[in-house]
Amino acid sequence: MKYDVIVIGGGHAGCEACLATSRLKKKTLLITGNKNNIADMPCNPSIGGPAKGIVVREIDALGGEMGKNTDKSLLQMKLLNTKKGPAVRALRAQADKITYKKEMLKTLESQQNLSILEAMAEDLIVDNGKISGVVLENGEKIYSKALIITTGTYLKGMVLYGSHKVSSGPHDERPSLHLSDALKRLGFTIKRLKTGTPPRIKKSSIDYSKAVIQPGDPNLYTFSFSMKPQYKVDEQIPCYLIYTTEKTHKIIKDNLKKSSMYGGYVEGVGPRYCPSIEDKIVKFADKERHQIFLEPESIYYDDIYIQGFSTSMPHDVQIEMVHSLPGLEHAEIVKYAYAIEYDAIDSKQLKPTLETKLVENLYTAGQINGTSGYEEAAGQGLIAGINAARKLDGKEALILKRNESYIGVLIDDLVTKGVMDPYRLLTSRAEYRLLLRNDNADIRLTNYGREIGLINEEQYSIFEKKLKDIELLKNKLKSIRLTPKDDINKYLESLNSARLYDSITLYDLLKRPEIEYENIERYVDEKFSFDVIEQVVINIKYEGYIAKANKEAEKMLDYEKIKINDTIDYNKVPNLAKEAAQKLNEIRPVSIGQALRISGVNPADISMLLLYIKRNYNE
Repeated sequence: MKYDVIVIGGGHAGCEACLATSRLKKKTLLITGNKNNIADMPCNPSIGGPAKGIVVREIDALGGEMGKNTDKSLLQMKLLNTKKGPAVRALRAQADKITYKKEMLKTLESQQNLSILEAMAEDLIVDNGKISGVVLENGEKIYSKALIITTGTYLKGMVLYGSHKVSSGPHDERPSLHLSDALKRLGFTIKRLKTGTPPRIKKSSIDYSKAVIQPGDPNLYTFSFSMKPQYKVDEQIPCYLIYTTEKTHKIIKDNLKKSSMYGGYVEGVGPRYCPSIEDKIVKFADKERHQIFLEPESIYYDDIYIQGFSTSMPHDVQIEMVHSLPGLEHAEIVKYAYAIEYDAIDSKQLKPTLETKLVENLYTAGQINGTSGYEEAAGQGLIAGINAARKLDGKEALILKRNESYIGVLIDDLVTKGVMDPYRLLTSRAEYRLLLRNDNADIRLTNYGREIGLINEEQYSIFEKKLKDIELLKNKLKSIRLTPKDDINKYLESLNSARLYDSITLYDLLKRPEIEYENIERYVDEKFSFDVIEQVVINIKYEGYIAKANKEAEKMLDYEKIKINDTIDYNKVPNLAKEAAQKLNEIRPVSIGQALRISGVNPADISMLLLYIKRNYNE
């Protein structure tokens, strides 16, 4: 059998990758160990959150599926950080784990140019440094022009709790035992990483009177820019907040050596920004308590996820730990927590397109690249799929810049800096976060999605109408003036706003921090959608800050425009520090901008490099 593209792994990265390639008219094969686990959520039942929620909107703006699929399977939706600035606002959804998988599988099965095969890939076929296909465990060879590996935590997966250690993927699924060896033979650096998951408890065994209810927002939201809300505000399923107790902390401290991590059974490096509960107790010993959220997993079964309580303790200790929590004194554990180790590659061996440097037309995406989280995986899968298809078509690759998207920040961090522990995308990682907002992901990226071929006519017409309405509202606000009349001044005073002494446009009035759009809406003779109003108000109120951020980004882009020839031997660049030469030879940046972001390369090194490029490559 021969395909244009083969995708190995049916997780969030694999789903986006195979949908992108097949929608771009590439005959695609998705190889997965278990069809029923496609788009599985082996850990938390949520999509989005700070930075991550913006990634989901970016995926949608580019023509990906995660946002739409989440909107179809919502249990609850919140807009986070509403009392803070627009740069940190983001959507977070509780998704139904069963509905999410079913809807994604339905989408994949109805997609033209896409086939799904239940099998285990064991080896790669490489001819003259170029990928040619895969070898299955039964010895069958399947050929392709490009291949994308999105294996999640399945590469030599090892489940741990206490001293117990078993070769397994999530949900007792078979791990991939040989693929990482194949990568190692090809020259890839393989590292061992670790993540974990908390216990699940029976919903009916919880005393909710001891917990604080966390309802969904009273406003309707969607991740997708082209879908209407699929849920009702008053039918959202709540989460609940509790805290660890003194007893919880004592149990953990008394049994610390029994945990897989502190007992010395773990080889892999765990996530810095999503630590286990025992890690929190040790590293934040001064804290008297830690937040724990009780989150529903599905309307189809009785499991409640204990967010913030991941552990690798033995089962008997886990029972004690759970019973020490308020309202969970008699809770019944339906699934025990565990840690899971897996193989990953060194992401510095990737190009910004997510194609590997060692094997042409071989791409990787998701946790194999050292990331954590469904959203990071999906974003990478979409970009890998787009770039695989575009390379086969002889088209220019899509490389998103750091001032254009969180996906661009994520991939640039991976290929430029690499990872020591599972990478989590944070708002603080984006230096241009005021430009990369939840509200403007479609404005930033829809034209890319359209040009690539993943945004259809209907989606694009919705986008065009939004742009027209934004411009219309801005012009109205600039043209409507208020004069210093008594009734207007009395109204402004009631809003704790200064009186008028001269006429003022509504546009300029909105610049006042105490004035919101609802305060001036009475003077506008036309109704506009929430999305349009939000976009206009943010751009008016933060006009100066946005202009400053754009100016700083333009300086960075000047450096991005200076491309670096891939044949440079950095050891031959005069006066370059040894560390800089070593890092530059390893990462092989595509531009001066990327070179600037490499740890260990300082401004003096960049000056020497620019001089060398000018003398040797700009003649």
